[in-house]
Amino acid sequence: MKRPFTTNLFLRTCAARAMTLSLVAMLLTLGSASAQESEKRDINEIVKLKFEARFDYIHDMIGTDQRKDMSGFNVRYINMLLDGNIGDKFSYSWRQRLNKMYSAKSFVDNMDWLYLAYRPTQNWEIAAGKQVVMIGGWEYDRAPIDLYFCSEYWNNVACYQFGASVAFMPNKGNDKLTLQVCQSPYDNAYENLFAFNLHWMGSHGCYTALHSLNFSEYHRGKYAAYITLGNRFRFGDATIQLDLMNRGASAKELLFDNFSIMGEFSYLIADRVNVFARATYDKVGDNYPVGLFVYPNTNMTRVGGGVEYYPLGGRGNRDIRLHAAYAYSFGENGRMLDGSATARDRQSYLTVGLTWRIDVMSAVESIIDKAHAKRAAKLQ
Repeated sequence: MKRPFTTNLFLRTCAARAMTLSLVAMLLTLGSASAQESEKRDINEIVKLKFEARFDYIHDMIGTDQRKDMSGFNVRYINMLLDGNIGDKFSYSWRQRLNKMYSAKSFVDNMDWLYLAYRPTQNWEIAAGKQVVMIGGWEYDRAPIDLYFCSEYWNNVACYQFGASVAFMPNKGNDKLTLQVCQSPYDNAYENLFAFNLHWMGSHGCYTALHSLNFSEYHRGKYAAYITLGNRFRFGDATIQLDLMNRGASAKELLFDNFSIMGEFSYLIADRVNVFARATYDKVGDNYPVGLFVYPNTNMTRVGGGVEYYPLGGRGNRDIRLHAAYAYSFGENGRMLDGSATARDRQSYLTVGLTWRIDVMSAVESIIDKAHAKRAAKLQ
């Protein structure tokens, strides 16, 4: 990473004040558990083991020239997911990527998360370990295995870091406020950098929010600030997601000089076919520090869409999925200077593939139940 320029004193003062306000807000807010985590836990379910995999054929072109090194058949993801409960107050979760492991170091690097959570009451939860950095937005929140093309920010953010968090969840079950301190996404081998994140998830009727305020050190005492507003609307089988992320390493840059917009519309047909249209836009001015996730002099747009087919969808089952998606990108990308750009001008991207998931514990239980039933039938 190239050395970024010095941030002014204003941002440091804002960071300190924001953290103080965050602590106060966490104690005073009247939110509750998120829609994703408000389900009642079975305290006797000690182990839940799942595997998932996705295989793609990719055709990547710049103009009329095929990028042969980026095209062809690809094992995009092979993941193991293990979670469960230890008694009625402790729970754990672990997601490991299995298709990119070559050493003990790469094993840890490809560990998305591994943390232990303690819930002393229904209203509070404390967690520590390797966690997802609490940044808002629906593109950021969705599992990578469920996305086909994304913004330049998403493609470069280092979103899994070691840290600890405290969450407050009042009784109605519609909101969750989380305060997290963790390694900075910009952490490097030469400095031990930190990030401070305040995240709110709230579900109210057809609207669900994923909002955050983030301060991440990119150099000792120098912060990149994010204000992220993730918005999702659901109307029957139609879903609209719209994310607005404003970034800055100084107060001036927070005035819409460096930002990303990500939007998607999807519609589920007959519980088996999902069609979607998607667009992303990344904009960074020429004064933003080099070396952060989106480089200066970036003005990049991606548009496209696709279709997903669930063969088992008639039973509400999403364990098998076929997909086809296409995206076209155009504009300038500052990362072209070092060759690390993921979206390029006049780039066409086509992916066709298969995803499958298996709940190992449920499968074992089903086999055992069938064996017992078969044995009982023989004894009658």
